Amino acid sequence: MYKMNRTCVFALFAVLFCVTAPLQAQDDAAEIRKTILTMFDGMREGDSAKVHSVMMKDVIFQRVAKNREGKTVVSNSDFQRFLVAIGTPHEKVWDERIEFGPILIDGDMASVWTPFKFYLGDTFSHCGVNAFKLCKTEEGWKIFHLVDTNRRDNCAMN
Repeated sequence: MYKMNRTCVFALFAVLFCVTAPLQAQDDAAEIRKTILTMFDGMREGDSAKVHSVMMKDVIFQRVAKNREGKTVVSNSDFQRFLVAIGTPHEKVWDERIEFGPILIDGDMASVWTPFKFYLGDTFSHCGVNAFKLCKTEEGWKIFHLVDTNRRDNCAMN
């Protein structure tokens, strides 16, 4: 009887784990999407505080692009300059239209790719892909690393 009770308890925990783990991943994926969308909403609204609210204190911004010689380089961008640029009034809305690729989650870390097309107002500017790294904090999911590519043609989105 004791052995049967242990088996039942073990089976119950196994079932609970199998049911709750995917539900938590779905909740996390929704929160991660919300975090990323908040950043782009802030860009469209010119609201640097909104953008800042979803970033870690020491967020890393990088870009992968071709230099003048046609060689691929990785360059670092200054996050504070980005915030100032967003918050400085500009004539046209900065509208980065994204699609979500896979959201990969392992515990308190996530990785997300978002192909995008960037428009200044209604005018197409460039396209590329953002690669986000996020971590789950007490305040929710925060972006700690963002890499983007930047090209004028061959956009992955429709």
